[in-house]
Amino acid sequence: MDRPGRDHMVNTNSSPEMTSVPQNDSEKKQPITACLVCAAFFGALGSSYLYGYNLSVVNAPSLHIKAFYNKTWMERYGQPIGTETVTLMWSITVSIFAIGGLLGALAASFIIKVLGRKGTLLLNNCFAVIAALLLALGEKAGSFEMLIIGRLIMGVDSGVALSALPMYLGEISPRHIRGSIGQFNSILICLGVFTGQVLGLPELLGQESRWNFLFAFLALPALLQLCVLPFLPESPRYLLMERKDEAGAERAFQRFLGKKDVSKELEEVHAEGRAQNNLQTVSVTQLFKNRAVRWQLITVIITMACYQLCGLNAIWYYTNGILRDAGFAEKIIPYVTLSTGGVETLAAIVSGLVIERIGRRPLLIFGFSAMAVFFGLLTLFLNFQDRVSWMPYLSYMCILAVIASFCSGPGGIPFVLTGELFEQSYRPAAFMIAGIVNWLSNFAVGLLFPFIQAALETYAFLVFVVVCVLGSVYLYAILPETKNKTFMEISQSFAKINKIPVPSPVHELELVLSVVPGKELANGKVIEMESSF
Repeated sequence: MDRPGRDHMVNTNSSPEMTSVPQNDSEKKQPITACLVCAAFFGALGSSYLYGYNLSVVNAPSLHIKAFYNKTWMERYGQPIGTETVTLMWSITVSIFAIGGLLGALAASFIIKVLGRKGTLLLNNCFAVIAALLLALGEKAGSFEMLIIGRLIMGVDSGVALSALPMYLGEISPRHIRGSIGQFNSILICLGVFTGQVLGLPELLGQESRWNFLFAFLALPALLQLCVLPFLPESPRYLLMERKDEAGAERAFQRFLGKKDVSKELEEVHAEGRAQNNLQTVSVTQLFKNRAVRWQLITVIITMACYQLCGLNAIWYYTNGILRDAGFAEKIIPYVTLSTGGVETLAAIVSGLVIERIGRRPLLIFGFSAMAVFFGLLTLFLNFQDRVSWMPYLSYMCILAVIASFCSGPGGIPFVLTGELFEQSYRPAAFMIAGIVNWLSNFAVGLLFPFIQAALETYAFLVFVVVCVLGSVYLYAILPETKNKTFMEISQSFAKINKIPVPSPVHELELVLSVVPGKELANGKVIEMESSF
């Protein structure tokens, strides 16, 4: 496999002229522009930020919402709601968010095809505003159904966002910072979780008379994105390859890269477009049948499943109960929970800063391995918390360590990998499969963990130890490093395990540029394929 800085010189005819097609970017890396940062931040603000906020916002008002359910039930039926019924309704309220996410993931590819990446993100804000109204006004209307429907619609918003946003970030990012820009997704998820915890404090909106404002807040990030994102460019790859808008793509590249001459970037995308004419976008069924991407697909499925099944969502959904069982006083639990969100956000920022130095593979393996260790220690400490007065504090430290380990890699890299492991023709189907796995796993954790906790008690987290260990072993054995590599190079990394021949440099040139031996290129001129993307 060729390393950065090496160029292929391929003779395409009998003349001595050569066509230079560098496989990697040997130019100086372009500085990060304000336009690129703004697009990443505001794109994530109305998308992954809301997803993270919804993971934690249901914690603080849980008792008030259950009391509202009981009050509404009394007014309707004249008798108190049963304990099992209220538990079931609360579980549905929590877990239906994942069902909405699954529906959103299934619909996302169609919406993206019609409206583009940026257009999908903008339309998606309508779901957030509708959900905010339903959730905020449910108490006034005396309807717990409005809360459940609002959570479902908010799940649809998150399902669409977690498919469209990683595509948008991956397609607007230069190769040398693709991972860092992609981590805006993870950082804003963590910041959303932290915001939900802060606003849920009793001194702010965590009171019985104010909990509906926690859900009204959902509309604010959506409206901010609606105000800013329209003035930022669409994905230049989408504009050129799907809209055939070369002028628009050129302007988008110029703004994202901060330079006027983007001819090399345009030519690279043109080459991808010509390849797409030969390799049509595949369906989900075709993706499963294609041996050339079999292990890429298996890797995405396993990584995305581990992302949800590693146990972090169980901590977010039931943080207060876990801390209460660990021995913390009721009055300080909201503040302890707040510190976990702060640690998560800090760890995600650090991961975004180091991902291009360390790489995706080491961060993923370290993150899952460290989680397994700290989940094991948490299980041990929970078993001894009644015997030693200071043991709950060790349990708390383990919770913080689990969160930091997750955000160091597993919290954001699976979304980056989904875009990197597949070439353009496979990517839409791959994102759909990743979304289905993500949300089904999310639903399973939210629905099943209370029963697992009731059955296994302090040993419940050993289930997550097994998941994290298996995930680490698989990634160590199978996943190649993808940082600063082209999509062709990443595909070649899987060629051996997929048992397919590695294409020669001449074949790569013919595939991408659609040339045949003996045909002169661009009237005999040298075509360069050096770009930041």
